[in-house]
Amino acid sequence: MNRRVVITGVGLLTPIGIGVKETWESLCAGKSGVGAITRFDVSNYQTKIAAEVKDFQAEDFLPKKEAKRTERFIAYAVAAARMAIEDSGLVINGSNSDRVGVITGCGLGGLSILEDTCLKLNNKGPRRVSPFFIPMMIGNMAPGMISIQFGAKGPNASLATACAAGAHAVGDSYKLILRGEADAMITGGVESVINPTCIAGFNSMKALSTRNDEPEKASRPFDRDRDGFIVGEGSGILIIEALDQALERGAKIYAELTGYGMSGDGFHMTAPPPDGSGAARCMMAALEDSGFPFDKIDYINAHGTSTPLNDLSETRAIKTVFKEHAYKLAISATKSMTGHLLGGAGGIETIFTALAISDGRLPPTVNHDNSGDECDLDYIPNVMRKARVENAMTNSFGFGGTNASLILSRYHSS
Repeated sequence: MNRRVVITGVGLLTPIGIGVKETWESLCAGKSGVGAITRFDVSNYQTKIAAEVKDFQAEDFLPKKEAKRTERFIAYAVAAARMAIEDSGLVINGSNSDRVGVITGCGLGGLSILEDTCLKLNNKGPRRVSPFFIPMMIGNMAPGMISIQFGAKGPNASLATACAAGAHAVGDSYKLILRGEADAMITGGVESVINPTCIAGFNSMKALSTRNDEPEKASRPFDRDRDGFIVGEGSGILIIEALDQALERGAKIYAELTGYGMSGDGFHMTAPPPDGSGAARCMMAALEDSGFPFDKIDYINAHGTSTPLNDLSETRAIKTVFKEHAYKLAISATKSMTGHLLGGAGGIETIFTALAISDGRLPPTVNHDNSGDECDLDYIPNVMRKARVENAMTNSFGFGGTNASLILSRYHSS
């Protein structure tokens, strides 16, 4: 089918704001959401900082009874979905419900409730395990609850492709609409795993920053002094739909989805290949899917985790794909402010990319004071930049070597 797919609604719940306006303004202002962990005692932990969502009340987005038995990551996804649906003006009813689907990505799902339940089981026995434990834990309850709350009865799935999950969810949803299997999709990513097990696990891998005395400066992608990533949490959900439907109902259009690429590193469980070959193949696949030559891309929202290996690998990949044009690209690493939302990262960063196109503001990479070895591209250091973007790319790369790249474009009627 010769269809086009556009973004007509967005919802954001992040460490730098609840709602799209607050988050976007904070991002463009270079505000960091990183601070001391408040969820548990961190006195014995190497890393004592994270990017927590502040002042969230599930009751603001879910019926009170439902809110009490809904795990945090599920509530985040439903909240962001509600924002996105309201923003889009999409009405889901009996006439179209089976043509509206939900796909979300989530890397670790209900790790927090799993941790709490295991402790309860060990300390108090099996009779104290909640009957809601299983449905509160499994990752597919995020799209499941969105479907239940809003009546979307089309394709429904949850992806668990680590830090690429949110981007894969958007890409797979895009392809469903292109193939005519749905007319609209509620899609994106979510994560909420700021808990003892998660922080201890990543610390054991030496993956996290330990810059505890300067939380807001801890996430510093592509900077010489980067020492690891910061765990973040939240959700970014989009409404994407067939262009003809969007035009028929007079929807506003943030951007058009024009390309999607995937690849596997085939290299290591957690480390990327040093030459960035897996990421390069992924970006090339997205370009091929879009039909654009590499020099038509103006802007990249980078994966940019603030880890020594990943930032260098991604930079090398960008140089491989874009050749001399790599030095003309504007590049943001927004994880410098939001932290790394793991499976939720691709959702919020796709929205950031769409907003950069529609609003003409490119978020900065904060804490970029001294470029790291070979990290010599234009990472928009520290200060937002105004620019007109026609075509942009967003990258998400996950453990296991699973990669996703999306291309978004300014909407033109022809």
